[in-house]
Amino acid sequence: MIVARRATPSFQRSGGVALILVIWVIALMGVLLGSFALIARTENFESRHLFDGTTARYAAQAGIERAVYELRNPDITQRWVGDGRPYDFEFDGAKVRVELTDESGLIDINTAGDALLQGLFTSVGVPLDQALALSDAIQDWRDPDDIPRPHGAEINEYKAAGLPYGPRNAPFQTVGEVQQVLGMNYDLFEKIEPAISIYAGGVQPNAAYAPLQVLLALPGMTPDLARQLIAARQQTLPGQPASGLTLPDGTPVVANGGGNTYTIRSRATLANGASTVLDASIRLGGVGAAGQPYTVLRWDQKESSR
Repeated sequence: MIVARRATPSFQRSGGVALILVIWVIALMGVLLGSFALIARTENFESRHLFDGTTARYAAQAGIERAVYELRNPDITQRWVGDGRPYDFEFDGAKVRVELTDESGLIDINTAGDALLQGLFTSVGVPLDQALALSDAIQDWRDPDDIPRPHGAEINEYKAAGLPYGPRNAPFQTVGEVQQVLGMNYDLFEKIEPAISIYAGGVQPNAAYAPLQVLLALPGMTPDLARQLIAARQQTLPGQPASGLTLPDGTPVVANGGGNTYTIRSRATLANGASTVLDASIRLGGVGAAGQPYTVLRWDQKESSR
């Protein structure tokens, strides 16, 4: 007779350990597979984001190139106007919106005088005494001497404020440099940045191209009047004079006499919502290279996801 061998306790324990090991191996493989799937999914999202960003960036750059072409359009009735009006078109499936501002319509911080600078600051809510100080400090920064204006600041005032630098005593080299002027802060700079330039070159901005922020700095201007003026001039066809438009002091708004330097904002939006914005300051015509269509003075890129 054959008698069945009964399992010993040690045999049962070894079987239980093997089962636990198998479960742990299965769990580990599940974790590894899940990790690989997550990595693959993440890399797919990253590559898609990179592809969308690159596509939108080149579409936005196409907007800059299109703007340069249209600014040189020999047909004056079709030529684009640098007064802030938007131009929309499609490029390779992306929707592109381009807005141009002739820099002659901005406030040149290297040439603007008391009234214009003070008006700029009061128009964004700065009290008059602070506006006087900022106006004088800007002019002290750019003038060649060390004699402070009545409300201004030269090297001694900067030292007294604990700053390790003083005014340049030379023209501003960038718009962003105005942030170093005594009394300026970043929040205030953000408010005035759309209105200022170092390329305008004139003492007074050309109101035919001036954005809202600049118009509000002009004497006697109100927000309603400024918006009405912008709406009226943007209804004027290219190549035609803006008839009947005047500033509060009676000065006619004349569209001719613009400059060769423009600020261009080009936003390209893909069908999935990804977009890129290019802000550029360009001067028509090149330097040194014959036939170069434009020279880049400033270039800023911003991307946004869906």
